[in-house]
Parts: sequence; structure tokens; C-alpha cells
Amino acid sequence: MQNPTNHFKRAIQNKQLQIGLWQSLIGGLSGELCASAGFDWLLLDAEHSPNDLQSLMQQLQIIAAYPQSNAIVRIPNGYGDAGAAIIKQHLDLGVQSLLVPMIDTAEQAQHVVRATRYPPQGIRGVAGGRASRWGRIVDYSKVANDQICVLVQAESMTAINNLEAICAIEGIDGVFIGPADLSASMGYIGQLQHPEVLRVIDEAINRINKAGKASGILTADERLAQHYIDIGTTFVAVGLDNNILMRGTKALVEKFKKTTSTDAGSSGY
Repeated sequence: MQNPTNHFKRAIQNKQLQIGLWQSLIGGLSGELCASAGFDWLLLDAEHSPNDLQSLMQQLQIIAAYPQSNAIVRIPNGYGDAGAAIIKQHLDLGVQSLLVPMIDTAEQAQHVVRATRYPPQGIRGVAGGRASRWGRIVDYSKVANDQICVLVQAESMTAINNLEAICAIEGIDGVFIGPADLSASMGYIGQLQHPEVLRVIDEAINRINKAGKASGILTADERLAQHYIDIGTTFVAVGLDNNILMRGTKALVEKFKKTTSTDAGSSGY
């Protein structure tokens, strides 16, 4: 048995646009529904949703049946000894693409890369298990490094100021801009589309691209998503599963249930 090729990594290295969806709803049914839609990548969120290793494994198994869609897992932390342990656990599940939040410096980015690599390139602990298909992948520990995709999130002005240094780290495949935390870092918390925030994001995307790395972002605003595609963003998440469900159910209720400001149920809108 051969180690699976990371098609997402290959695509972003070749600057092929990858359209994705953010998944925060845990469980196999929502994962299968989204995987069968045809997105290039699906982000399984373990930072801001209640995903654990077991729920992630179930979703990874389901998404694997739909080879067009590549699974990426956002881990809760990737820096320091605790982060290295978290990275190891997720890689041992068979995850090949990781999104690591809150990376501000080149030093932190280098540590993340080393945590994803077996020695001598890194410090990942060696063990059998699901990643090696229980030992059936020949020489897994010798070939795994090449298929690991490392994406780091730039979510603060410190990270923005260090973009070129972060991009210069060998093994960093892409840099993902986090608009929510970035807007907070800039003093515009909750104002993701403040003109100054949008300006910084556009400049950051251009700088990442100029540095030769793949740039990424998430937005549920279709107009803004198209703008990011037009300026050359490599991997763009164009929606969130929980947001799609929220909008759809809200619109359906409003279509059939007339509400006024005095209705008991109207305060949620």
C-alpha cells in the first residue's frame, strides 16, 4: 500500500484555485453532505468547535470516500510542547493537511514545521496506527514528510508585520489570513469589513503571493469571496456549514411565519 498523495498540497503549490467550505458541525452526516457537494477542500475545525480526535476520525473516514474533497484540520494549538503533542496526535489520525492558528513569528512557524516532520527533519514521534494504515504503507515514516501540508494562520498585526519571514520558512505551504482576530488586533473587533481591515488583508494576500506561498482566507460574503479570488488568493473558503444552516432555517421561518417586533419569537432575528 502506498502513502496517499496530498492533492490539495500539490494544487496550491501549482497555484491552482481551491474552493473550500468551513465545517464546524461535528458528525458524519453533515460531513458527508458537504463532502458530496464537490468542494475542493473541507476545513474540520477543532479550535472553535467541539471536535475531538474521535469525531475528527469519523469525519475523515467519510470524506475519504469523496476523493475530490480534501480534508484539512484546524487544530487548537500548534506552538510549544503542548502544540507539538497536538500536531502529533492529529497526524497519527492520518491528517495530511493542518491549519495552525495564531502564528505570529518565523520562530513559531519553524517549530510547527518541525513538529510535523519525522527525524532528522523534525521532532514528530514515531508510532504505528491509522496514519500508516496499521503498518501497511511501506516505509511510512520515510515518505510521510513529503505529503504533509502546513498552513499557518496570520491573525494579528504582529503576524502581518512578519509575513515575509514566516513565508521564508521551508515547509510552510500556505498562510491563511484570519479576518476576525485580525480585525480585533487592529482595534476594529467585530468589524471584519472595515475599510482599513480590508486594505490590510488585500496587501497581506499580495505579499504572501509575492513570497511564493499560497494565500488563503474565509468569508461568507460572496462578493468579497469573488474579490479574493480575483486578486489571486489560492485557497478560499466561501462559506460555513453552521452559517448556511442558520441562514437557510431563518429564511424558511420568515417565509412562512409572520413576525412583528412584539412577537415573542422575534428577538432572535
